[in-house]
Amino acid sequence: MPWLEISISVAQEATAAAELAFEQLGALAVTLEDDADNPVLEPGAGMTPLWPAVHVRGLFDAGADRENIIESLRAVPGAERPDRLRWREVGDQDWERAWMDRFAPMRFGNRLWIVPGGMQIPFDPDNIEIRLDPGLAFGTGTHPTTALCLEWLDGHEVNDRTVVDYGCGSGILGLAAALKGAARVICVDNDPQALEATRDNAGRNGVSHLIECLSPEEYEKGPADIVLANILAGPLVNLAPELLQSLRPGGSLVLSGILEDQAGEVQAAYENHLSALTVKLLEGWVRIQGTRTGEYSTLTGSIT
Repeated sequence: MPWLEISISVAQEATAAAELAFEQLGALAVTLEDDADNPVLEPGAGMTPLWPAVHVRGLFDAGADRENIIESLRAVPGAERPDRLRWREVGDQDWERAWMDRFAPMRFGNRLWIVPGGMQIPFDPDNIEIRLDPGLAFGTGTHPTTALCLEWLDGHEVNDRTVVDYGCGSGILGLAAALKGAARVICVDNDPQALEATRDNAGRNGVSHLIECLSPEEYEKGPADIVLANILAGPLVNLAPELLQSLRPGGSLVLSGILEDQAGEVQAAYENHLSALTVKLLEGWVRIQGTRTGEYSTLTGSIT
């Protein structure tokens, strides 16, 4: 199956805007690489290395609206020059080879690893490995927002819990929860391809029996123990009532996909219903987490 790869070159400070633009346009995968042979040596585990000039590549379905994507990307700072924006058609094997060249096993926290297919990590019985393959594996842990959520999961108990991964993408957060011992994981996304990728990845990691893949219309809000939502600031604000209703009192809410200057708006939408609210920053992106307060009505779905 052929794919469409569109790439732009931007200055380091425009990288977040470029990634966000690709995601909003429906990119199945977004990767970053050096655009000017500036080496970054030994980045920290789970961190995204950035260079003074960054080449941002997005993978789309072959039938995607090429003109609309290119026109939208021209609005990204630093991408307005025609020679900075390129596209090409690639086959499965070409993309797989490029993906494998760009990624390596990554550790988040003490023992949670993402391991690309065909790669190995040093044996340790305490390690938890999430196996991801190229193709529909968008959401691979390289973006700071995903890294922030994986770091939280690594450091918190999920054994026998019910976990919701809202806006699941490749299902990477749900997979991590299932592999850590969650009793039930509900992955929700409005993109059928995201749900397909999540099912595929669940099968690859042997946790299909623990993971349910649902559209927002199919999802019935219930008192989960943990709700993770790694999406965008605007949707997080709009979804505040639904995400809060999905969480039992005393349960943990983890929000990411938030730029630093958007954190106040998102926090304001949730803070009246959360205690022990904390914020963590990584490379200009924010994770907000807190503990649900108030009562939950199973009859009305209301929060108090």
